[in-house]
Amino acid sequence: MLGVSSAAGMEAAAGYSLYPLHRCKTLHLVRHAQGIHNVAGEKDCSLYLSEELFDAQLTPFGWWQVDNLRKHVQESGLSKRIELVIVLPLLRTMQTAVGVFGGEGYTDGIETSPLMVANAVNSNHSAISSLNCPPFMAVELCREHVGVHPCDRRRSISEYQPLFPAIDFSLIQSNEDILWTTNVREKNEEVAARGLKFMNWLWTRKEKEIAIVSHGGFLYHTLSNFGNDCHPSMPSEISTPFANCQLRSMVFVDRSMMRSDSAKTNYPGKIPHGLDFPSDVADRKLPDGVTK
Repeated sequence: MLGVSSAAGMEAAAGYSLYPLHRCKTLHLVRHAQGIHNVAGEKDCSLYLSEELFDAQLTPFGWWQVDNLRKHVQESGLSKRIELVIVLPLLRTMQTAVGVFGGEGYTDGIETSPLMVANAVNSNHSAISSLNCPPFMAVELCREHVGVHPCDRRRSISEYQPLFPAIDFSLIQSNEDILWTTNVREKNEEVAARGLKFMNWLWTRKEKEIAIVSHGGFLYHTLSNFGNDCHPSMPSEISTPFANCQLRSMVFVDRSMMRSDSAKTNYPGKIPHGLDFPSDVADRKLPDGVTK
């Protein structure tokens, strides 16, 4: 008989899950590196209200974190597997994304646009190439809590485009930041709900291995939606708060069987057509009184 037929097998099946590959995506989740607002907020949390931290960019230490994660991504072979990098349009996330997953140093005269121009927003950082790296796409669904804190308010897309020429901003619907308000900050449950919309949107993408560079709050509240149907320790492993420039890789599974693409690596077998009864059902196919 095909399938689990013993108590030991049933016990093993209860502890593990098996899913077809084409119903899964591999997500590499990254929180941005240290920003100037992180340093200020550690000293005095009231400084998060300061307009001087508007669209906070990376500190020199943050760029050092980016360089270290870039080395890990290249040495682990991850850089060769990622098909798409998703980033929300804020300076610190875009700087982290292009620094970690972008191409090697940009050289004047190359026809391809750089991912980031030299000394963008007085960052004192060299230009970053878009050669030999995956495409980059800006998506607003995966941004941090919106409202109140100027560090989480973005610039206009028309300001970002000359600074990050090779990032695709076509999915951003408004040039100005119409989501951020001065007196109402998005609630945690609203961030979690937006995170689920973002995860659902991921299934509309054809790419199977995707890097996502976002924020600590967004990642924490989005991932808190998952893992409650697993071992009790799984939710904390999934949604533990991210450190600056931390990367975690996870497998995202479509259990609904509604959004997945067709299998690309499966092979139909039994070509040419012919008899190929499995041995464990042969007894049911033999004439009465005949044994194997």
